[in-house]
Amino acid sequence: MDCRLRHQLGKGKLALEAMRMGEWSGSERLSAAASCVSIATATVDLELVIPAYNEELRLAGTVQALASHLRRLPLTTALRVVDNGSSDRTAECVDRLAASGIPVSVIGCSRRGKGAAVARGMVTTQARWLGFCDADLATPAAAIDDALALLRDGWQVVIGSRRCAGARIPVRQPLLRRVGGAGFRMLTRRLSGPIADTQCGFKFFDAEAGRLVFADIATTGFAFDLEAIARARALGLRLTEFPVIWRDQQGSSFRPFSDGCRVAGELWQLHRTASRLAPSATGEAG
Repeated sequence: MDCRLRHQLGKGKLALEAMRMGEWSGSERLSAAASCVSIATATVDLELVIPAYNEELRLAGTVQALASHLRRLPLTTALRVVDNGSSDRTAECVDRLAASGIPVSVIGCSRRGKGAAVARGMVTTQARWLGFCDADLATPAAAIDDALALLRDGWQVVIGSRRCAGARIPVRQPLLRRVGGAGFRMLTRRLSGPIADTQCGFKFFDAEAGRLVFADIATTGFAFDLEAIARARALGLRLTEFPVIWRDQQGSSFRPFSDGCRVAGELWQLHRTASRLAPSATGEAG
């Protein structure tokens, strides 16, 4: 493990020890407890985060499909929906899914954007392994098994990919999305390195690594995946891609023009800060 990563992981443990020894008091202890609890405890083996914005109509099907698969795993698991300021009944829908057989919770996120919602879910969970998937479940729940196998093998960041060997897209995306995707990949190669697909909404993390990656995420929109990968590379985390089956779903919240302009702005900001996101180790799959 990279020495800088080891140092950052150790800070939380040292802070917890200082708190126990009485070196801090009052608000300092409360702040330390909040930052250390995720390292000191783990409530389940795997928690899956689902960012949601006005997903009342399809969230139930996604949660039920995920819960059905998770129930069969020899692990303790949970689902967490992050409601990103929905104006429909997304939060109420989650409450009705409590009987799915898997713990399902919902938290709010006042900062708008998919990246903000995912980051909030990832830094507030206390699971051993963390993951997130899109509310439309474009990648089948069965792909969770492949991600867990790689985490058990020691990979710290496991990235579902529509572009590595073995991946399948049964129905091709619309031409505009394909052209936009090709342009995005060309512009982001400096930050993505060997990762062929940064934008697939199906990623998993070792808990400590995931919290490090998302603790300081600045990108709140759709380009947050790229920043997360760039941060993981800069930290020297061991990351790899694995192939998934991916089906384009109707009702996507991505709007090619307005969101495309916003993504362009996010890419400009990321490239401006590229020096601090430069990779520092070789913990990547070839």
